[in-house]
Amino acid sequence: MHGTGTVSRILPDDTAGSRHERFILTLPDGLTILVAYDIDIAPRLNGLRVGDAVAFLGQYEWNAEGGTVHWTHHDPSGRHETGWLEWNDRTYG
Repeated sequence: MHGTGTVSRILPDDTAGSRHERFILTLPDGLTILVAYDIDIAPRLNGLRVGDAVAFLGQYEWNAEGGTVHWTHHDPSGRHETGWLEWNDRTYG
């Protein structure tokens, strides 16, 4: 899945297993998705704030709350398509 959204909430990092930076994006159609971005593999989006625009490419998994996008970074083992995040004129992943 790829698209662009606005950060509506920044959540604490998930530190169970690989560390993931987590935030909620609101898409143009109003759908909200959780972005789980592996900061053990790729650099953190330091300074990310509510209201910021973020473009993304990653693997989407539906859930009743809107869904989660993960694999928004390269896969060191090569099993998943390389994903990315774009924020503040920089590409992460």
